[in-house]
Amino acid sequence: MIGIQRSPNAEEKLAILARDAQYDLACACATGAEEHRRRSQENKWIYPVILPNGGRTFLFKTLLSNECVNNCKYCPLRTGSAARRCSLSPEELTRTFLSYYHARKVSGLFLSSAVAKDPDTTMERINRVALHLRKSQFRGYIHLKVIPGASDTAIRQSLSLATAVSLNIETAGEANFRHLSTTKNYLRDIIRPIQLISKLTGKGAEYAGIKQTTQFVVGASTETDKEILGYSWKLYKQLRLSRVYFSAYQRGAGAPELPGESSGAANRDLLVREHRLYQADWLIRKYGFQADEIPLDPGGNLSLTIDPKEMWAHAHPEFFPVNLNHDDPQRMLRVPGLGQVMVDRVMAFRSEGARIRSLGDLGRLTKVLKKSGPYLTF
Repeated sequence: MIGIQRSPNAEEKLAILARDAQYDLACACATGAEEHRRRSQENKWIYPVILPNGGRTFLFKTLLSNECVNNCKYCPLRTGSAARRCSLSPEELTRTFLSYYHARKVSGLFLSSAVAKDPDTTMERINRVALHLRKSQFRGYIHLKVIPGASDTAIRQSLSLATAVSLNIETAGEANFRHLSTTKNYLRDIIRPIQLISKLTGKGAEYAGIKQTTQFVVGASTETDKEILGYSWKLYKQLRLSRVYFSAYQRGAGAPELPGESSGAANRDLLVREHRLYQADWLIRKYGFQADEIPLDPGGNLSLTIDPKEMWAHAHPEFFPVNLNHDDPQRMLRVPGLGQVMVDRVMAFRSEGARIRSLGDLGRLTKVLKKSGPYLTF
């Protein structure tokens, strides 16, 4: 008896494509339980996210197609893999998104795609969705993925339609990138477009105000945390990216020859490494740390057992103690266990003329707050 597999309808294709969109995290970072992506009852991915400007929303996130001609060795959707392939037309996706939007289930769109034919053909389809939405009077949040190797014209069109764009940097440096793909050129297809977007979105530029983000795939190649943080620093300081995201490679998903498959690192360790990179990124973006201040082991990697701020404190006893009644907020933010909320509370106490005599004056002594005790004086 011969079994015949029918083609999936639009609803089934959307379920497949929304599921496969989980591999791209460059639209959100889960910093609390309420931000983790979750699946809706209709089998679609709806993401509670924090946007680059700090606002919160729910994004409808999917791929336009999972049919790919690239051989990114870390990606389960790479050419030749056993993924079930399908595509939605830009018109199908537009109608589906608008039905979710009008039902108030989502307020924005994060749209990506595998490279179905070539970069510009794929970009034309992605941009067409955004164009349909803008013509239908949708003025909300649209995040568009820029496909590596896309032409300047395609990138400009994305910027004219989107609220934010992202092109994944994937790894730190050309040497590490050679392990990941033979169908893409790191400098031409990734770095140059990121630089172009930065130029086009800078202050006073044609598309000023459009946000740019990117993402590293951590542990698929041979990069160190030092290399990743060095590249992140340049992306923030020289190219003014809004956010850098990190996605831990999970062993078993990629090609056998990938360095990440033979590294010996357990999947759990890679997830911890991802978390440490986010913590280090937070110190750089929010707490005034320089990239070269982040403490690393002799191999150039972050500790998997101690968070980077606590490691920095251990290495700089001369900096402490910090006086909560006199020192400035930037000094207080270097104290393990003190975050922006608690420092703001300290400054509010001081503005009212109150003197802080113990940690108990600041509220409930949580486990995190107790960590700050050895580093403080009153």
